[in-house]
Amino acid sequence: MITTLAASGTDVGNPAFNIAIFLAFVVVTMTLVIRASRTTKTASDFYTGGGQFTGPQNGFAIAGDYLSAASFLGIAGAIAVYGYDGFLYSIGFLVAWLVALLLVAELLRNTGRFTMADVLSFRLNQRPVRMAAALSTLAVSLFYLLAQMAGAGGLVALLLNIDGKVGQSIVVAIVGVLMIVYVLVGGMKGTTYVQMVKAVLLVAGAGIMFVLVLWAVRGNFSQLLANAQDMVNSSTTKGVQGRDILGPGAKYGLSGMTKLDFISLGIALVLGTAGLPHVLMRFYTVPTAKEARRSVTWAIALIGAFYLFTLVLGYGAASMVGPDKILAAPGKENAAAPLLAFELGGTIFLGIISAVAFATILAVVAGLAITASASFAHDIYASVIKRGNATEEQQVRVSRITVVVIGLVSIVLGIMAMGQNIAFLVALAFAVAASANLPTLLYSLFWKKFNTTGALFSIYGGLISCLTLIVFSPAVSGKASSMFPNSDFAWFPLSNPGIVSIPLAFVLGIVGTYIGRNKIEDPAKQAEMEVRSLTGVGVEKAVSH
Repeated sequence: MITTLAASGTDVGNPAFNIAIFLAFVVVTMTLVIRASRTTKTASDFYTGGGQFTGPQNGFAIAGDYLSAASFLGIAGAIAVYGYDGFLYSIGFLVAWLVALLLVAELLRNTGRFTMADVLSFRLNQRPVRMAAALSTLAVSLFYLLAQMAGAGGLVALLLNIDGKVGQSIVVAIVGVLMIVYVLVGGMKGTTYVQMVKAVLLVAGAGIMFVLVLWAVRGNFSQLLANAQDMVNSSTTKGVQGRDILGPGAKYGLSGMTKLDFISLGIALVLGTAGLPHVLMRFYTVPTAKEARRSVTWAIALIGAFYLFTLVLGYGAASMVGPDKILAAPGKENAAAPLLAFELGGTIFLGIISAVAFATILAVVAGLAITASASFAHDIYASVIKRGNATEEQQVRVSRITVVVIGLVSIVLGIMAMGQNIAFLVALAFAVAASANLPTLLYSLFWKKFNTTGALFSIYGGLISCLTLIVFSPAVSGKASSMFPNSDFAWFPLSNPGIVSIPLAFVLGIVGTYIGRNKIEDPAKQAEMEVRSLTGVGVEKAVSH
């Protein structure tokens, strides 16, 4: 079948060797997952690994969760094709961690147990708030999964010389099935071990490529930039030739509207991390708030180093591969890092780096799937449908069923999104997270008057406005690079809606709070939440319970 699919593919490396590397990684990680499954017995084990990981371990796992295909494939490709404007993704993704560290990490760990909805519903009306938070979590997770699956299709198609939509669709389906198996077998423990292994491999792999690129120019970074610009100047691809990739404006400075789009993108990136459910859920896998802080410190160190590497990798791909070859490959911009690996070290190095990228995708999709399934089972099934009367066995069973459903949906969405830049797709997930989750989280933690009506206004208002603007934006239709390039129903001019939907969600939270101010909230629960979030008193009892 591979031979048939490969008929018109782009020759990069040895498909048989690449398959062998992929299979080796799957075997090693599946062994870890199966070992972890032996101690996965309770809902706490399945959702949070029993809360027994140390700060450094969880920091590596957070890095593994956060450094997705968008980071390794999408950003490197964006820098290779757009230069300075592409690196803005790296800056936004990294700066976002300061918001998560300073405003969310410790307080979230002190007030929740399994999911983000635990925090949002702590002092509010449980059922409607949990339902809203769970729907928001599912929306963010599906957007993020869409990006990872699209990346998987482009990456593996490149490595196995598969061209055409049918072949890449088969690849996406295989990745989805593997994701389902990882989560069903290992739960959060297995997923965490896979993420730790992946983080080490990814940072090490990117570091080696970083050294090799600088070695090729004898450490002269200025020469690297000059070589990259020369390759762009000699490009034969329409729209690329003569583009200035050393200064701002190649993508976001073409008009007043693209500049506004950049501001919108920056707001979404910086504020989105603190609202990402799969990242927030990692804070529950450590035993104390102190370990939660250590987790973020380790994560920032690893993530910061990696994003510095992406600058050199992107310009390295521009100078050593060239934008013409990158844009002609399956996966387009997302192929920049694998093609650079092939230029640096041939078939073997390409296979190793590609296996790392494949590990990246598998680890992230597994983390997203378990977060979405936990939210549905814990928040919707146990708290809303069963009104708190579901057993742990029932919750875990429903969670496993949800994983399968989410996996199937993400396969379909991933096939639809193939060819899009993954960093851009992830930025849309960040916009949804920042719009629907962050305002409600901050109001719940810091505003005493905040009430259930305010929470529902904020979550649903942010979620609906963001999704609506995305659907009617150039990201979905109206342009050659849109998901539906042959249709045009885009009336919203910005590709990222963050500049509208995020402030709107904050305003709606205030409006809803004052509209529902006559509804009585429990002052005792409000006081308990304030004390627990700031001091951690009562956390251990809640966790052990």
